[in-house]
Amino acid sequence: MILCIGEAVIDMFQKNGVFIPLPGGCAYNTSIAISRLGVPVSFLGRISKSFFGEMQIKRLRENKVRDDFIIRCDQNAILAFIKTEEGKQPQYAFYDEGTADKLLTEKDLPVLPQDASCIVFGSISMAMEPIATTIENLIFREAEKKVIAFDPNIRPFMIKNRNEYLRRFEKWAGVCAIIKISLEDFEFIDNSLKPQEALEKLSAMGTRLSILTMGPKGAMALLKRDDGSVINARAEGIRVPQLVDTVGAGDTFMGAFLSRLERNGCLSRNAIAGLSEAQLSEALAFANRAAAIVCSRRGAEPPSPEEINF
Repeated sequence: MILCIGEAVIDMFQKNGVFIPLPGGCAYNTSIAISRLGVPVSFLGRISKSFFGEMQIKRLRENKVRDDFIIRCDQNAILAFIKTEEGKQPQYAFYDEGTADKLLTEKDLPVLPQDASCIVFGSISMAMEPIATTIENLIFREAEKKVIAFDPNIRPFMIKNRNEYLRRFEKWAGVCAIIKISLEDFEFIDNSLKPQEALEKLSAMGTRLSILTMGPKGAMALLKRDDGSVINARAEGIRVPQLVDTVGAGDTFMGAFLSRLERNGCLSRNAIAGLSEAQLSEALAFANRAAAIVCSRRGAEPPSPEEINF
């Protein structure tokens, strides 16, 4: 079972001059992507008791995401207003003051079940307090027992102190079995490096498996083995005949990649260390295909296995 911890927001999509609310958020979308691909998954986070919160819970249940680790609360949901333009990355404006998600504390954390093999975290949760410290303590505590997977999904305008974020980023990377980071995200970390150098930098921080997604140029990965040797893998990009938007593409990539490892019996610390180049390239290609499908749809709508047809 995979556990996704973090934010569940309300994405406000603009259509014909009107904003339409849809449930979203990095950890939230990733959990749905994983479940649609047939892998057991739970979402851990605080969700409002408001009608927005009911929308979020309803979507999780409709997609068979376990909700027994969700804390219902009186605070409002985070609102994320999204502006999309053809050929451009989405623009976001977040309204998060005093909201449900960011107030996750240690007392909200359950005893994790034995069958939780992987913990997925990241995105704006790691730029808000107290949730960032709560998740940080959890991953440090569980890093020796479970696969820790990190999707930074960086929103620079949410980060008040870049140097402090980068200092903590290195600490998080040091306990991660997997980091999936986009080319745009890594430019915030260090815009002087070429893609291969970016992967090498993540590996030097202590990450076992570093993945860089590059949109239409595909994805590449670097795996560091126990003996110090390195495996590089790559998957070509998938052409999207009619690009609608890229909202949820990164979340879907992460969910699809982890799902593929789990279905192949490879989502454990030892199994990841022993992946072959062929296995790694195959999982990257599967995740690329899933993300491409999302880009042909409005918003974060992850595909089913039949739609991926891989």
